[in-house]
Amino acid sequence: MSRIDAVRAMQTYIENHLDEKITLAVLAKVCYYSPWYSYRLFTELVGLTPSEYIRKMRLSKSAMALRDNTIKITDIAYLYGYESVDGYQRAFQKEFGTNPYEYAKNPVPIYLFTPFKLYEPKERNTMSKVHSVFLSVITKPARKVIIKRGIKATEYFSYSEEVGCDVWGLLKSMKSLSGEPVCLWLPKHYIKPGTSEYVQGVEVDLEFQGVIPEGFDIIELPASSYLMFQGEPFEEEDYEEAIQSLWEAMEQYNPSPLGYQFDDSNPRIQLEPIGTRGYIELKPIRK
Repeated sequence: MSRIDAVRAMQTYIENHLDEKITLAVLAKVCYYSPWYSYRLFTELVGLTPSEYIRKMRLSKSAMALRDNTIKITDIAYLYGYESVDGYQRAFQKEFGTNPYEYAKNPVPIYLFTPFKLYEPKERNTMSKVHSVFLSVITKPARKVIIKRGIKATEYFSYSEEVGCDVWGLLKSMKSLSGEPVCLWLPKHYIKPGTSEYVQGVEVDLEFQGVIPEGFDIIELPASSYLMFQGEPFEEEDYEEAIQSLWEAMEQYNPSPLGYQFDDSNPRIQLEPIGTRGYIELKPIRK
């Protein structure tokens, strides 16, 4: 097992066993290295010790549970491995800058921990072409989108350089109409001078009265139809190839047999690339 594969195995085990006791001995068995070497390897490649990584994962999962469910602080503390409520409260306050009791009553946007899996370097274009692209027409209601604008970004990587990756964790802490954050390519009339075409945000209803994080903006979108393109499931390390393959299919597709044409007055929408569901984009259409 390579060094990167070993760390990925530990990351996967942690993700699937957050409500259990996770020891260094257990992680060592997962990756077939000694406890000492497993600790050093994880810390070197991830930038956090295993215990720091587990703590951040558990606190972020607990925050989502408090946001979405009516649950006692005592229960959530013990569920995620804390021996006392006081210890959990102190850890939550230090991580997010708010008390879990206050957060449960009024879930403000917070920066959730967003771990990134490691991948082996590989030559580009090793993935076979996407064999199937699934199409469906969906409608979205009139809504608002809380967005973080970049400067000149036209895609994810340049946006991350301008804005940073932490914004995704903040967006994931906010309840979304679609159940997850979105990435948007904005038409010109939604772009402020000196800001980017590509943005990330979260969709909320028109009556939204919650907190808008500092440095964010809010736009209003009309009810609209979208053609959803969904590729086949892919290995996580092949996400760039999966995106490129779907883009090629989208470029060639003509919606007129369905009675539609593409609508450049509404944003194109990108969802987070998740290998188990396939890459997804939504392209606006009109009759």
